[in-house]
Formats: sequence, C-alpha cells, structure tokens
Amino acid sequence: MGEFEEIRVAVSNGYEAYARYWVPWQPNTVDSGSRQADEARRNESRPIGAVLYQHGIQSHCGWYETSAHRLAAQGYAVLQIDRRGSGRNTVERGHAESAEQLIDDAHHAQDYLLKRSGFETCHHVGVSWGGKLVAACYAARPERFVSLTLVTPGLFPKVGVSGPMMAKIGMAMLYERRRHFDIPLNDPELFTSVPRWQAFFQSDGPTLRQCTAGFFLASRRMDKIIQGLGKKPPIPIHLLLAGDERIVDNGKTTAFIERLDWPETRITNYPTARHSLEFEPDPEPYFHDLVTFINEAHGHRAAV
Repeated sequence: MGEFEEIRVAVSNGYEAYARYWVPWQPNTVDSGSRQADEARRNESRPIGAVLYQHGIQSHCGWYETSAHRLAAQGYAVLQIDRRGSGRNTVERGHAESAEQLIDDAHHAQDYLLKRSGFETCHHVGVSWGGKLVAACYAARPERFVSLTLVTPGLFPKVGVSGPMMAKIGMAMLYERRRHFDIPLNDPELFTSVPRWQAFFQSDGPTLRQCTAGFFLASRRMDKIIQGLGKKPPIPIHLLLAGDERIVDNGKTTAFIERLDWPETRITNYPTARHSLEFEPDPEPYFHDLVTFINEAHGHRAAV
C-alpha cells in the first residue's frame, strides 16, 4: 500500500509513540505507468477531513492498513497511532499509569492530526478495545469530534480477566504496578475464521501478549468514564458488530448505544462475521459501510 508516512507523535509525559499518517490520495483509474506520477497525484490531493484511528488491546496500526487506506482514498488525512507500550512502541511495554493518561495520549494525537491536516475537528474510529478508548475520550472531552465509529467495541467483554486474576492484579497494583499479566485473548479463532489470518495473529511480532496491572486497572477505570457518554452532546455514531462474536457482548453493547438515544445512530451487524471485521473472508461490505458512514457524517458524498 505505502501511502502512509511513519512518524513519532509526542503524547503525554513526552512519550514518543509510533504512528502512521496517511495522506489523501485518489485511486489511479488510468494506468499512469509511473510510480512518480502516482506519488505526484497523492501530493496534489488536499484532505477533505481528518480521521483519528485507534486499535485494540493486542493489536496495532499495522492490523488495519486496508481500512485506513480506504479512508485515505476518500480524501481523509488518517492518523493511526500505536498506543503507548503496544505495537512498535517498546518503552514501558504493556503499561499505562491511568485511564486519564491513555485519554490524554489520545487527545495529544488528535492535536497532532488537526494541526497537521489543518482542520479544527475530526472523526474518530476505534476497533475493539480502541472503541472503548474512543468512547471514553468523548465522554471525558467531547470537543473537536465530528463522529464516533465503534467497531466491535470492547465496552462489555464476554472474554475478560477472571475474578481470581483480577484480585492478583489488584494486589500487584499496590506493590508491583508494572507486573505483567497475560491478555486473555490468545486464541486466534476468537478473532477470525480465516486460517491465513489466524496464523498471522499467532506469529505477528508487534502484537501485545501481556499488560501490566496498571494498564488493566486503567481499563477498568475507563468503564466508569464511559458511563458519562449519555450526558454529552449527541453526534453521529456508528456501531459495527460481528454476528459470530466471541469476545464482546453484542446485546449489552447494543442496549447501551440505543439508550444514548442520539438522533444520528447507526447499528450495522454482519451475521456470520467474527470479531475482527477487517479479516473476514470478504471484508468489502465492512469497508463500504465504514467509509459511507464517515462520508455521510462529514457531509461528503463519494463513490465507495
């Protein structure tokens, strides 16, 4: 693909997080016969809007290249950022001090995206645990959001840390905040039915396998912050769910979003899909729906 620039973005406390900035481009409908011509076409494109893209608890921005690529093809400047301690970030691997730190990191990323793209507001996309982060960010500081796209969001997990393990994490929080515990999502069949992608999840080097006690408790604290979402101004929101979901509770998630009673709410369910919609045998319907919603929320119409 290659339409992104690899960068480092300074988030809270000066942490330098790996990120990818996707410049808008237009698909080449006529064979130019030249990579230089394709590059010039991308450089001449000015963004119509901006999208901040957050990944899940184990994943990183490299998992979601195709969807970011599609958004850039629609004319959006897209910033994907690896959460501190995850993906290609090796410093403080798997750790976060608090929910507030993670939310502050996301707002620093938003600041970078808006400054670089020249916009005052942006769309937010969050996949799996990243959906929890995006929702918490809006509940904490709703300024400068255009829309929320929550892809199989980890608001109400079916697979989570057990009670005994949480007790151990609680004890570690008192004395060993940086002690690591396994993320209970190491079965690739939870994510996809496609053998090729299952093998990818098992072998992918940057995938995060453990988090610290500090991170797990920060994630729990985020649950409480999200409960304030309904008190914030309504904006367009899109919930995308997998029918064969094995990680999150679709019923509780749907009920929560419906209780918001926001006028521009869209819920899309893919009956046979598993958690990672990007890794379905045919992800095209998902890509179409993702882009279409953001275009409509942005007031933009484009062929998708």
